[in-house]
Amino acid sequence: MANAGIDVSDVQGLVRFGYAHLPEACFLLLEIENGAATRFWLATITQSLTTAERLAERPKTALQVAFTRHGLQALGVSESTIQGFSPEFIFGMSGEESRSRRLGDVQSNAPSGWQWGGPGNVPHLMLMLYAGSGGLESWQKSVVEKLPQGGVKLLRQLGNSVTDGYEPFGFRDGMSQPEIDWKLERKVGSKDQLEYGNLVSAGEWLLGYLNEYGKYTDRPLVDPKDDPENKLLFAEEQPGKKDLGRNGAYLVLRQLEQNVPGFWQFMDAQANHDPKERRKLAESMVGRTIEGEPLVPRASSPIAGVGPDPDDIRLNQFTYESDSDGIRCPFGAHIRRANPRNPDLPYGTKGFLSWLIRTAGFGRKSIRDDLIASTRFHRVLRRGRRYGKRLSPDEALQMGKTDGEERGIYFISLNANIGRQFEFVQNAWIMGTKFDGLTEESDALIGNRELIGGCPVTNTFSIPLESGVRRRITRMPQFVTVRGGAYFFLPSIRALRYFAGIAS
Repeated sequence: MANAGIDVSDVQGLVRFGYAHLPEACFLLLEIENGAATRFWLATITQSLTTAERLAERPKTALQVAFTRHGLQALGVSESTIQGFSPEFIFGMSGEESRSRRLGDVQSNAPSGWQWGGPGNVPHLMLMLYAGSGGLESWQKSVVEKLPQGGVKLLRQLGNSVTDGYEPFGFRDGMSQPEIDWKLERKVGSKDQLEYGNLVSAGEWLLGYLNEYGKYTDRPLVDPKDDPENKLLFAEEQPGKKDLGRNGAYLVLRQLEQNVPGFWQFMDAQANHDPKERRKLAESMVGRTIEGEPLVPRASSPIAGVGPDPDDIRLNQFTYESDSDGIRCPFGAHIRRANPRNPDLPYGTKGFLSWLIRTAGFGRKSIRDDLIASTRFHRVLRRGRRYGKRLSPDEALQMGKTDGEERGIYFISLNANIGRQFEFVQNAWIMGTKFDGLTEESDALIGNRELIGGCPVTNTFSIPLESGVRRRITRMPQFVTVRGGAYFFLPSIRALRYFAGIAS
């Protein structure tokens, strides 16, 4: 029998769609005051949630819901069930000093200074509202009117956020997204991937499916007797247990405030006020042009998982194989750190002998070839939104240090394993000063520039030159500051109905 694929009617739509056609959005952070009232309300809104189904007519609004560990407790989920979630989710983004240090959440980024999400200020649940132009206000009013009085309390509203395809520094954003194997046809787990691919196993994003290791990620499983109304599916690898995690995902939300005037004024000073050089330097730090064009040429062979759309091919059909010296796209460029686009083994010719040589550690084109972990095990699915008034580079150059406006990104990523995906990328690739053989550098855009053990300098950016030397930009200030964050669980529709039916 052919594989039927994933039941998309059971998956919240954010996993599949970025809702780019709904430019307005806001995120409501709530506290549960009465578990029973909240469960009753949850039962009424479950049918209103937007799913991952493709409809003949795209929805004019979308509603999604996610819970923190504190929220599941307040909702009435048993502690034994909660312990089935990942340690990262249980402890939370701000729950451990060591985690904050690994994520770069220290000094000006420390959770103690966050507007929300810090110790004692973690929301219980989040409602994510999306709407067409001019439609958010009425949609939000309709949703808020249905909140259970005495059941939940609004802590904070994040938004009004918008999407116009550009992030606050002025660069086109959101082009590079992995393609999910919705049909469950991808075979993984027993063979090295010798070429970079954009098609990724469903289990990297959704719980309850095989991941890129060919294994199931740990998740909460419950005894059938605890699901008397048979709302949950049985776990594929443990048919004696019901799968609470299946078709759900972990959602990472971080509010990142961007100092747009500071960014462009620093670029201008380093470029000696030359507009072309200023733009070139900024694009080197990002790894793409302002319009989104990659700084490296297209790959010599097609990349699996890149769609047939000409725009998608032009902006996403590339690897760094032809730029092993970092001449076109510097090693520390943001997009190179966030997605190194490398396979399991260094690039080489096809065939068993080539595979054997590379497996043994020989045949490298560059000494850097095996310095970065394989990309396919550390992908994240981004669903972020920009907030604040748009500011062009020219406008940023004409003002003082700030105009008093808060602007930035609500960084949202989805993954099935917070530690191996989001936290690994954030710690090893974004904040890591040793990424790809570099020294004294953290991410040019979002690095915190704080000193770390064994690396007394972290505020430089190097640009390799064809002459063999490097241009070094020094004393870079911090351009991005963390203002809040939390780890959420984005449940399946079945799981939400299960939560709604928990006995008091």
